[in-house]
Amino acid sequence: MTENKGEIIIYVKEDGHTQIDVKLQGDSLWLSQRLIAELFEKDVNTINDHIRNVYAEKELSEESTTTIFQTEQQEGKRNVKRNVTFYNLDLILSVGYRVSSKRGTAFRIWANQVLKDYLLRGYSLNEKKLQEKAEQYEALKKPVALINNVAGSQALSGDQAAGLLRVLSDYTYALDVLDKYDHQVLEIEATSSKQLFQITYDSAIQAIRGLKDKFGGSSLFGNEKDESFQGSLAAIYQTFGGTDLYPSVEEKAANLLYFVIKNHSFSDGNKRIAAFLFIWFLDKNGILYRGDGSRKLADNALVALTLMIAESKPEEKEMMTKVVVSLINGKN
Repeated sequence: MTENKGEIIIYVKEDGHTQIDVKLQGDSLWLSQRLIAELFEKDVNTINDHIRNVYAEKELSEESTTTIFQTEQQEGKRNVKRNVTFYNLDLILSVGYRVSSKRGTAFRIWANQVLKDYLLRGYSLNEKKLQEKAEQYEALKKPVALINNVAGSQALSGDQAAGLLRVLSDYTYALDVLDKYDHQVLEIEATSSKQLFQITYDSAIQAIRGLKDKFGGSSLFGNEKDESFQGSLAAIYQTFGGTDLYPSVEEKAANLLYFVIKNHSFSDGNKRIAAFLFIWFLDKNGILYRGDGSRKLADNALVALTLMIAESKPEEKEMMTKVVVSLINGKN
């Protein structure tokens, strides 16, 4: 059961009586350590041990899974405000798999339903206009269902949900792309083989430094955690038998976006860096804009694609990159 109270979502456990206030902010759901313990019916010390193990095993990083919220609670006769560490959905689910797979599964199902509700809320805002276009309305059903599936554990803001819808309503060709995927006939086509620019580690790092200044110069933004970023760049230029594994500019760009998002190479800003390098690479190779000067991807479309990749499963990689290629190729 879900009740929306601004940025608070109510999770009701199977007994129908236990309610947990789940914070919704940015692009995730958040719980404190105490609430995670209540969710999985374990003591706080046990949950704390599991959280430490998640970080020690480098399954997730503390920087990318925590935030501070100011909470108000009653202590004696006083209402006291305290800063409390909250953990995002990725961390909550990792703990859930360790303490109780059944409860972790139940919570994941609920979280996915919350995301579906948010997406459909954005969809309903346009329902009146869509009803005037019956054929367009019917065409949207399948792609919306597909996006629900790949959205996974990602909670979307109103603007981000609107971005997903804009991918569908503004890109008639995209509807056909998703329909082809449903029928397993989506292919790479209308791509560019001529490369004007080859991205290197040094050029990418220099570009990221410029982006870092734009976002306030945080010491964590763009800070490499390991050598995986170099691996991401090398991966798009892989060859097999002397032939490029990703022969076209569009395929290289799509896989660049995918690898940088998925490898979590930086302490902070992974999605922003991935989206920026993707657009930068397209621009350098002369395929970011159409012949009339308009961009192939609107801002919200870029946000939507980035979030969809971030929350997709590894086995969906080929589908994700084919969709990206189809939205930036010569037919779009």
